[in-house]
Amino acid sequence: MSSKRLAPSVFSSPEQLRDHLAPLRARGKTLVTTNGCFDLIHRGHIHCLYEAAALGDLLVVGINSDASVRRLKGPDRPLQTETDRAAIVGSFGMVYGVFVFDQDDPRAFIEILRPEIHAKGGDYSQKMIETPTVEKYGGKVVILSLVDGLSTTSIVTSMRA
Repeated sequence: MSSKRLAPSVFSSPEQLRDHLAPLRARGKTLVTTNGCFDLIHRGHIHCLYEAAALGDLLVVGINSDASVRRLKGPDRPLQTETDRAAIVGSFGMVYGVFVFDQDDPRAFIEILRPEIHAKGGDYSQKMIETPTVEKYGGKVVILSLVDGLSTTSIVTSMRA
């Protein structure tokens, strides 16, 4: 991808976003990160994004690439392209910035961004693979509350039935 921003809140890489955030963080702004596929936006996603945004000043969202979603969810996913998913999530007012990452977990971008807080949905636990990386830089992992019964997988399964 080029170094140009794809849309006002969509960045081409975590490095570009890190550089963009540097002056804000130097003024004491708190960075909160989260990540996911965000393949079919539902109320659970919105709830988690609002809750994550309330934890700090700048909410940044890593969106799994199309290839990563296929590896994690199977050959029939994603339903929408990474560009579309990033544009949708980036359009939400509580989200400061979005980027697409190709890894299956967020450790590489956490190494780059070094957030004060990394937030994940209530279907995760503190024993996530990224927890040591977040804590290595003085950050903390926060598990968000869960909106029961809502997942893209369950919605897709219901639609296909």
